[in-house]
Amino acid sequence: MTVPSTLSPPATATASRELRLRVYDSLESLERLRPAWEKLLAEVPTASVFSTWEWLGAWWRAFGEGQRLQVLALFDDHEQLAGLAPLGITHHTIFRGCRLRLVRLMGDGSADSDNLDIIAQPGSEQAVTDAFLRYLESSSRDWDFCALNTLPSYSPVGQCLLQTLGLQNWPHSTSQRRGFAIDLPKDWETYRKQLSYNERGQLGKYMRRLEREYKVRLHAATESDLSACLQDFFDLHQKRWVSQGQAGSFASQARREFYHDLSRRLLERGWLQLWMLELNGANVGAEYDFLWKDTVYCLQGGFDTNMASGHLGYVLRGYVLKQLIETGIGHYDFLAGRESYKGRWAGRETWYFNIQFARPGSRGALYLRLKHKAAETKEWLRQRLPKNAWKLLQNAKAAGRDRAKSSYSFGGARESRG
Repeated sequence: MTVPSTLSPPATATASRELRLRVYDSLESLERLRPAWEKLLAEVPTASVFSTWEWLGAWWRAFGEGQRLQVLALFDDHEQLAGLAPLGITHHTIFRGCRLRLVRLMGDGSADSDNLDIIAQPGSEQAVTDAFLRYLESSSRDWDFCALNTLPSYSPVGQCLLQTLGLQNWPHSTSQRRGFAIDLPKDWETYRKQLSYNERGQLGKYMRRLEREYKVRLHAATESDLSACLQDFFDLHQKRWVSQGQAGSFASQARREFYHDLSRRLLERGWLQLWMLELNGANVGAEYDFLWKDTVYCLQGGFDTNMASGHLGYVLRGYVLKQLIETGIGHYDFLAGRESYKGRWAGRETWYFNIQFARPGSRGALYLRLKHKAAETKEWLRQRLPKNAWKLLQNAKAAGRDRAKSSYSFGGARESRG
């Protein structure tokens, strides 16, 4: 059931060497690792804010209940941190009365994280991969299958892992999700020319109209107004999605607490960019971003739906991009998702991939094999059934999911992200 991958091993990989493993099973014990953790992230060009202590610690405090923390720290002969695999172990329900033990990346499962990864010092990717798999083999009684979701397509350890799983004949499969990013030029006018003629005209028209009718101000939340800006952000996001008949991300109290905790920590590090669009002194639009090195990641947004004719979400993003270009930011990342609006902004496609695997001959391997066969059967039916029959089948399946009220999502798709 192995799905071939087009990814190749990282050019920096060297022959595998033994690394010393230490396992951290609580946030308190991880505190001692923070200086080495930050040093490792600074040395890894593919790292992102989703692999920081700030993100993962806040996430675990909000969503980690009922899971077992297993952070694998791998040290070289000089006691330098060479790799980090932040993991959690939880239960995945197959059907009532049947649960499997699932290993996944810390941060996965709540539909809040992208770019999750196993981090390795350049040149240590294969050694980290081998140590990770040895650990899983040695603790085989604790887990049934592993799902590493939202790995960036360029993940060096992800690439090594796929190759090693194939060489060792571990059952595994991969799937992909699309994302978008913009490589920002040096000035606003150059960027405008990259937009289509229609988009360039529309954006300019809506900006000028707003500036004629209102006193417009774009500002980022500061320590003094962070709580008030977060509340406005929650309200604007919820208002937008509730108006479309959806619950919205911030109907969850746990997610609100996560954002409060996370925002304070990111702001202290200079990484938070919570942009507020203010018209005549009132916040009517919000975009929750964060900065890592030369990239700004766009996570969530919302706007006052009572002013939909002002195209507030569209104009807000234009103002944000203009501000980022003027301050020298190199990239703007929409993260994962196929939303059509992302294609309007002269970006490029990016990709995330998920790896699922299990030990040969295990319960997890049987589950993944059956899951793979079910996916093949679904595709066979989709190609051969009449469209009406396929639609009826899908509607019946959706109704069954609603009755089951399953809460686990493999891909972590954010249905309510703005």
